[in-house]
Amino acid sequence: MSGIDFKVVIPARYGSSRLPGKPLLELAGAPMIRHVYERAKACAAGEILIATDDARIADACRAFGADVALTRTDHQSGTDRAAEVAQVRGWPKDSLLVNLQGDEPCMPPALIDQVAYDLASRDATGIATLAYPIRDTRTLLDPHVVKVVTDAKGYALYFSRAPIPWHQNHGGSGARGPLPPNARFLRHIGLYAYRLAFLRRFVAWPPAPLELAESLEQLRALWYGERIHVAQATQEPGPGVDTASDVPRVIQFLEDKPATE
Repeated sequence: MSGIDFKVVIPARYGSSRLPGKPLLELAGAPMIRHVYERAKACAAGEILIATDDARIADACRAFGADVALTRTDHQSGTDRAAEVAQVRGWPKDSLLVNLQGDEPCMPPALIDQVAYDLASRDATGIATLAYPIRDTRTLLDPHVVKVVTDAKGYALYFSRAPIPWHQNHGGSGARGPLPPNARFLRHIGLYAYRLAFLRRFVAWPPAPLELAESLEQLRALWYGERIHVAQATQEPGPGVDTASDVPRVIQFLEDKPATE
């Protein structure tokens, strides 16, 4: 599919509890937020906007030519921030938005296009995302890695930090040995495409019990009866920056694979 019109919103907040000022963290000669922006520039989006609550981030982004919107400081998530800028900019309700998190400097531009095209091809769907196969037990057991189970048509049944599905005939997925043969485990990639009409509804709903239990915002959509399409990513995404320990491998990735690849 080609020729679809979509926008990319990059939420970036200063007050990360684990790594304050994270968007301005220097990585391979540039602040992290610039690397994220360059990834977005290499995709097919018609408009790219950085949404932040902090003047320091806004100034840094304008210095390298990005379009920036200052948002409220009380947002609980990047999704809320994206919804605010869409409203302020007056984007039409049929707009397609990709939410590219501001701590994903290694996201392949092809995946940004993929998630947008996937949503555009499904008229009755309001949200789409991506997943990638899990190949090892350590990744499956890591609570920081979100897992997803889908139905036969690729729509999400559940997201969890726990290892799902549970293969009890193979010692359960809590086993430390190899993964069960022929098992299909999927790691969720936190890259979302929204129809703006859906996004407006989503941010108006109160948080759902499952969402609060797992600390996974996408469970709100399932709780309120919405369908999330999950396509298998065409390539594995690079590492994101969650804590300071992630920085060395992110720098290595950026030096090996620039945004234009």
